[in-house]
Amino acid sequence: MRFDVEAYKRRSREHFEKAWHEGLAVLTPPPFGDQYPRLTYQGATPHPIFEMVNRLRETYLLLGFSEACNPIIVEEQDVYRQFGPEASAVLDRVFYLGGLDRPNQGIGREELEGIARITGKAVEPAAEERLREILQQYKKSAIDGDDLIHATSDALRIDDGQTVEIYEKVFSAFRELVPRSSRSTLRSHMTSGWFLTLSAIWEKRPHPIRLFSVDRCFRREQEEGPTRLMSYHSASCVIAGEDVTNEEGKAVAQALLSAFGYTDFRFRPDEKRSKYYMPDSQTEVYARHPVHDWVEVATFGMYSPSALAEYGIGIPVMNLGLGVERLAMIAYGSQDIRQLTYPQFQPRLLTDLEIARAVTVREEPRSIEGRVLARAISRTAREHAAAAGPCSFVAYEGPLNGVQVRVTVEEQEAGAKLCGPACGNEVYVHQGAVLGIPDTPQWAKVREEGVPAGISYLDAVSSFAAARIEEGARCRRPVQVQVKMAKLPSDINLRIAEYAMRFITDQKKKVDVRGPVFFAARSEVMEGQS
Repeated sequence: MRFDVEAYKRRSREHFEKAWHEGLAVLTPPPFGDQYPRLTYQGATPHPIFEMVNRLRETYLLLGFSEACNPIIVEEQDVYRQFGPEASAVLDRVFYLGGLDRPNQGIGREELEGIARITGKAVEPAAEERLREILQQYKKSAIDGDDLIHATSDALRIDDGQTVEIYEKVFSAFRELVPRSSRSTLRSHMTSGWFLTLSAIWEKRPHPIRLFSVDRCFRREQEEGPTRLMSYHSASCVIAGEDVTNEEGKAVAQALLSAFGYTDFRFRPDEKRSKYYMPDSQTEVYARHPVHDWVEVATFGMYSPSALAEYGIGIPVMNLGLGVERLAMIAYGSQDIRQLTYPQFQPRLLTDLEIARAVTVREEPRSIEGRVLARAISRTAREHAAAAGPCSFVAYEGPLNGVQVRVTVEEQEAGAKLCGPACGNEVYVHQGAVLGIPDTPQWAKVREEGVPAGISYLDAVSSFAAARIEEGARCRRPVQVQVKMAKLPSDINLRIAEYAMRFITDQKKKVDVRGPVFFAARSEVMEGQS
């Protein structure tokens, strides 16, 4: 069920443990029977980036490359080993890993009094000594952070909620912790990992060694933009062997990218000239695509013997890599890598068709007989819509929830028609707006260009009437339903899903279903029959 997020934030700040335990109250009890194994799941839509990752993995495997998992954490000294003197200039683009030192928390009179205020009892000498041991063991990493709260609770014989409050309000050393950077970095490109992997295996496997990895890299950009992310995926491969040359890069590029519809290739020297590549070997790959023309899609080159020697690797190595997000942008026609990768943080534009799918009736009958009744009411009202009142027409006579009922559509006011002018309106979505419109020349353009929701006002109110009559039949009581002027969707038994309504509001579009409906239906239980 929905819950008040502000209220829960306030509760958590006032007493975290109590709010945590009360969290179970927001769960909606499922109806009996709507539980596993009757709950089922069906296929859904993959994320475009991971769809591209899967396609690249399958292609590499088909080309005879084995999959590798390269280290993500790379020590700073490895960056120097790979880049040489250039390292100091490129280290500004890597993320350094930091952590918290384990505090040296003492136990004095102030702490003991603070604990007593929270627990309502004095700390016994044995418990005090045990608590000192726990804090020392934590400082020396003999106790993990995951076990600290439980161990403290056990020593003081209190619940975890009180222990959390003690660490938050009494143990000041834990509140004053400041992260400290290490010399470990997150890899900024897959090459950092390839040197480590090849160093461990190059003498232990037959040559040539063909490996690939499609995985995440991290680069400390000045800012993210339409074509740059700080966290991206690299689809990288290496071929290592005594006879390997840069021609392997051309062959792999063509074989790999042909699977994605690229038909022709150009290879150009890369002006960046990274020092971990041999001179004049770093090459950019441009490929012709039937839709996108010439596109830069990959880079390859031969690792420098200077860098390889730092890792004891004594054979030539060709490396090729391409950005998964760049390839996905081309494949999906995206202009902004941020929107393609993180659509949840970008305004999602709904099509008229998607909005139309979000328009449904609020109440509808549950039984088959009730659905038959709804259609009978709609059909009868439509056939006699122009009849002048007072008038009444039998729409249905038969069983409903185990009883016999008679349902009529009626108009009691003299001179008024059975159905108001808006009963024939239909719901359309046009340029993001939800409109209830009649079939007239004035609205011909909306009907031609818009998307019908498949619901007329008469269908919606007939469903409402049938649902209420079905409920009344269950209790053997007559029901009268009236719908007069429509101002809101709920007035004619319509619901617009919240996500679609939010989009309509954010885009400053409108929902206009106003109109004179003037519809009435009545049921009576036919006693003595069942």
